[in-house]
Order: sequence, then C-alpha cells, then structure tokens
Amino acid sequence: MFKKAIVGGAIGLISMGMLFGRDAVSYVSSSVGWVQDSVKNSVPVKLQIERARKMIDDLEPEVYRNKALIVNEEVSVERLAKRIDGLESKQASEKDNLVRMTSDLNTGDSHIYYAGHRYTAAQVQTDLESRFERFKTNDEMLASLHKTLHSRQKSLAAAKDKLSSMLAKRAQLLADIAKLEAQEKMVEVAKNTSEFKFDDSKLARTMQLVQDIQTRLEVDERMLESEVNFPVEIPVSEPATGNISERIAEYFGNQDADDVQVAEESDADAVAELPVGASL
Repeated sequence: MFKKAIVGGAIGLISMGMLFGRDAVSYVSSSVGWVQDSVKNSVPVKLQIERARKMIDDLEPEVYRNKALIVNEEVSVERLAKRIDGLESKQASEKDNLVRMTSDLNTGDSHIYYAGHRYTAAQVQTDLESRFERFKTNDEMLASLHKTLHSRQKSLAAAKDKLSSMLAKRAQLLADIAKLEAQEKMVEVAKNTSEFKFDDSKLARTMQLVQDIQTRLEVDERMLESEVNFPVEIPVSEPATGNISERIAEYFGNQDADDVQVAEESDADAVAELPVGASL
C-alpha cells in the first residue's frame, strides 16, 4: 500500500512537471500554502485562543527551570566572591610577611626570631623563597578568579534580563489572550444577534392600513358635515291673523297704531273713487 502511494505521488509529480515545467515547484508550494491557510482558517477562533493559552501554560516548566538555574548561579557567584575576598585578605597578610622577612634578612643577622622561635638566616631565606612562590601563584589564581567572577556575573545579569523579558512577554501574551477572549465573545454575541430575523414588512403594512382607515374616517366625517340639511320645522303656533296695522305696529314697536289706521282709510277712499271700468 505504501509502495503504491509512493508510486502514485511520483506519477503525480512527473505529470505536473510535464504540464507546468519549471513552474511545477512554485505551483506545488503555492498549493501547500493554500491548503495550510485553508485548514488554519477552518479552525474555530475559540479553539485557537485555547491553544495559545495552553502554549503559554507549557512555558511554566521552562520558566521554573531557568529560575532554578539563576538562583543556583547566584549562590555560586556569591561563594566565589567570598572566596576571592578571603584570598585577597590572605594575600595582603602574606605580603606583609614577605616584606618583614626580607627586611629581617637584609639586617645581616645570623639568627632571626619569629613568635619566640629562633631561625637561622638560611632557614628564613628558604622559607621566604617558598612563600614568595606561593604568593605569586595565589596572585595569578586571584586574577583568574576575578576574571571568572566578572564573566559569571555578566552571564548571570544577562540570564536575569532574559528571564525578566520572558516573564514580561508572557504577561503581555496573557493580557492579549484575555483581550482576544473578550473580543471573541463580542463577535459571538454579534453573530447571535444577527441570526434574529424580524419581518418588519408585516408591521409596516399594518401601520399603513391603520393610516388608511384614519384617512377614510376623516374624509367621511367631512363629507357628512358638508351635506347636512336642516329639516322643515313643524309649525307649533297658528299663523298670525288680525289687523295688519296692529301687526305692523307690533313689529316695529315705535309707530302709533292710529296713524297707521288713518293711512289705511285714506287709501280705501282713493280706491272707492276710481270710476268703474277704469284700469289701474
């Protein structure tokens, strides 16, 4: 099965080479990149955030290991510094002894006393030569220890800076992930909100119908107001009868009924005097 897969892959590569020539490699690399991007984009954002948080959590053992190394180095450097301090103090004391013994030999005395003991000049000279050699050896070792201390202190400082930078970046990554989580939740809420579908068209049609009804009622009311016909009143009292002069006097209220009566009689006489058959 594996052999068939290899053969099939080889045939595919040869076919691509024949079709695309020198550009086959470019097409293959582009296709691989496209597939990788497609796969990456298909992964949910929430899962990618969880993966990033897990990667940060995976840094904890490395951080702890580096912290332990730094603490151990700090202890070693402190011990080396104390050793150098002790050696420097010893060298200073030994230097005083060398100077004193040299001075005692230069006096020319055959015997020299130290701490209540008598030594010959030859014994002092032999011891002085041995002391001087040890002093020079210790001096060289002290210089080497100083270089070692300086180098280890420099490395320790660099390691501390590296760890501090690593912790700062880790803290920043945690803050960034928290921000991404909040942003992802907002996007998720927005997606859920966009899934709600409200049919506003029905509401709009209902509102339009209500407006049409209101308009129709207003039109009907105005039409009724313009077409109102007052009905004929039913007569309650009898028609006015009697002397016209009295009715006129009663109507005007400021004329005398007798004057009106005289005027009527004069008009009657004038009519009576008209000849029969005369036309008016």
